[in-house]
Amino acid sequence: MDDSSFFSMDRLIEFGLGMGVAQQMINVMNQSMRSMYVPGSMQSMPQNNQGIYYVALDAKAIGPLNDSELSQLISQKKVNKDTLAWVPGMSSWKPIEEIPAILKVIALTLPPLNV
Repeated sequence: MDDSSFFSMDRLIEFGLGMGVAQQMINVMNQSMRSMYVPGSMQSMPQNNQGIYYVALDAKAIGPLNDSELSQLISQKKVNKDTLAWVPGMSSWKPIEEIPAILKVIALTLPPLNV
């Protein structure tokens, strides 16, 4: 058999290796596409675990609080934009208005029902 022939052993090995690499690339691309969120699509956005928050009330650290517990404190007006809060990963306590994770909870908190 001629070495330049498609069916030579070297060519078949090269072809097999190329197919294996291509298959791995396709698997990585498919995995990336499945985990991608496209706004406006019917696919729901992946949900992260609820946040963990601490707030300072009456000079005491209150927490850990989840989203719903923090939302209740906001609704009851026990915390406001100037209340100090801490989220894991922060180096120090900051006012709530400087913490995006808590601002998200505030935005999703229902306003009081006036009947």
